[in-house]
Amino acid sequence: MATATWREHAIDHEAHLARFGFRFGDTGMHTSRTMMLAELADLLAALPASATRDDYRSAIVEHNVLGKSTNASRRLTNQRLGELYGLDPAIPVFRVLRRLWDLDEDGRPLVAMMCALTRDPLLRATAASVLSLPVGFELVRSLFLSAMREAVGSRLNDAVLDKVARNAASSWSQSGHLLGRMRKIRQRVQATPGAVAYALWLGTLEGLGGEALLSGRWTAVLDRSGQELLTLVLQAKQLGLLHARVGGGVIEIDASRLDPAWKAA
Repeated sequence: MATATWREHAIDHEAHLARFGFRFGDTGMHTSRTMMLAELADLLAALPASATRDDYRSAIVEHNVLGKSTNASRRLTNQRLGELYGLDPAIPVFRVLRRLWDLDEDGRPLVAMMCALTRDPLLRATAASVLSLPVGFELVRSLFLSAMREAVGSRLNDAVLDKVARNAASSWSQSGHLLGRMRKIRQRVQATPGAVAYALWLGTLEGLGGEALLSGRWTAVLDRSGQELLTLVLQAKQLGLLHARVGGGVIEIDASRLDPAWKAA
């Protein structure tokens, strides 16, 4: 995808997306952490889907379900996970993630990555460099840093930018887009009906509809062509995750049912 499709939107559009849990600005959690997929998985396994933000905080800080060695690390982990995922059923992007987490285990890494992308502007700044890389090609660090510098401008010094690059590369490895410890090689992820439903829902929030949903920036995370996506769309429909009608040259997709509490603005 072109870099421009992952740059920040106009301020009025940002305000609309912020209602659903998107975050914007000059900073992001990847200055200090990765997407913390293993910790998120352990946390969600320890609490029911009905858990509140205070329940998550209590589990991390008071009950130490993530096995942190100090109170300070427990509090910081609670803060960072909250920043990156919300951990609050009142936040739509997390509420939908939490629903899909139990319905589509194989899709968890991709759903978590997409949620993290909504919440971390710095991670979004790295998306185009990774997603446009052909399968089998190595992520060249110097080019990765240059693309990030173009996206963030001068607001981060070189040392911080280097740390963001390391953390972001690790996150893209956790989601399955990159493979390798030292040399990061692009690989094709395994898309699932739940991940497709989440991508289409996010595209709907951004104002896309119909066939345009299949070529938006969120479906780009899934590494699938339009026809491959349609197969997964129909599987998601069978699971009751969305409404879809495909045929006669017409593609109609309604992902709003993924979140019953969602109301179009």
